[in-house]
Formats: sequence, C-alpha cells, structure tokens
Amino acid sequence: MTLTIREAAPADIETIHDFILALADYEKLRHEVRADRETLAKYLFGARPMAEVLIAETTAGPIGFALFFHNFSTFEGRAGLYLEDLFVLPQARGSGAGKALLARLAQLAITRDCARLEWSVLDWNAPAIAFYRSLGARPMDEWTVQRVDGAALEALAQG
Repeated sequence: MTLTIREAAPADIETIHDFILALADYEKLRHEVRADRETLAKYLFGARPMAEVLIAETTAGPIGFALFFHNFSTFEGRAGLYLEDLFVLPQARGSGAGKALLARLAQLAITRDCARLEWSVLDWNAPAIAFYRSLGARPMDEWTVQRVDGAALEALAQG
C-alpha cells in the first residue's frame, strides 16, 4: 500500500469536511463544528486563501489530512507554520500517515524559511502527545492558549 501526501484541491472539500467532522467526533467536540463545505471552499480555495491542506492517501483513498497556515514570530522576525488540525482515520493509524504529514509540513517550513512548526494538542490525548514527543516536539508549558469568540469577541470589537 503506497502512501502519498499531496496538496488539497477544491474537489477535496467534501473529504476535508468529513475529516473535520471525524476529528471533532474523536475530540468529543462535534457540537462546536460550524464549518460547512461552502465556507471551507471560500477560505481554503477562494480569492484570499487563509489556510492550506495536505491530504494523505493510499490507493484505497484519503486516510488523513493536515490543515495549516502561516503565523509570524516577532522575536524570530520570521514566519512560522501553525498546524491547526492533524487527523488520520483510526483504521489507518500506525501506517505512517501522521508522520508523513508532519514531515511534509517540516519540509514546507524549511522551504518557506519558517522559523518553526507548532501546534496545540488536547492535554488528555496521551497517544498524540506520545507520538509528538517521539518526533522531537516539546511542550511549551509556560504558555496557555487564550481565546475570545462569540459575544465576547463582539463586545471587544465594540470597544
């Protein structure tokens, strides 16, 4: 079974959406998914793409994806890649797809002169954390994620 990693195309929107839903199910966050195919098409392949997607596939079809975008480090003075989501179908875990997706992201980061590749992981996801550590990832324990959304975002925007 040959594994390939390729850039997603507009024809992959349904597959990408299905992977997002499967990831949300795994993380027990399906109730938070508001993304639909139309919105994904606009922000991934529209006039001003906001993110990119890699697809892992075999001859049997797509088995995983990575959605990422550029961020910027003022301390480094350079861009970085931020991995928003990485997901491999449960039946395909252990196939090397996750590592291959991360390796391709690392290659893109180097090619694009990025200072780093980073992502977040849920603290209860021990299998993912162990996998990331095996690849040399290190936790940023002194940092916590902060978020403003919904009504709080609206209120903040109003000043």
